[in-house]
Amino acid sequence: MNVSVREMRESDIDRILEIERESFSPPWSREAFLLELTKNILAKYIVVEVDGKVVGYGGIWLIIDEGHVTNIAVDKEYRGLGLGNKLLEGLIQLCIDRDIKHITLEVRKSNEVAKGLYKKYGFKECGIRPGYYTDNNEDAIIMWKTIEF
Repeated sequence: MNVSVREMRESDIDRILEIERESFSPPWSREAFLLELTKNILAKYIVVEVDGKVVGYGGIWLIIDEGHVTNIAVDKEYRGLGLGNKLLEGLIQLCIDRDIKHITLEVRKSNEVAKGLYKKYGFKECGIRPGYYTDNNEDAIIMWKTIEF
């Protein structure tokens, strides 16, 4: 299995939308991803490929001295292979490369797999956003990580 991480390209959006739809409710639209890639100067997106096939992606906004993870998702058929680790490591590296010392994100209260991934990389639960997710009014857990240089 040949695994690589690279910057997301516009040509990846169709594949990203497939992964997005199976991973999130409600999913982001094509327009949302296109705006992130072409108009949002704060946004950086990466993909993970297995044997040349895009099987996951992650995004982050780099705002002054903070990184805000927007999303991470892996194709259901490729989960459990450590690819979420590769994506999170890639997003953390983007912060390190820019001397950004703090990273934050929101995660569904019920998403134990994602919370476990983030905790593995030193993220701490720091708060709650009540009713954050519009599809079912679920709370989001706010998590933060400080990068040590």
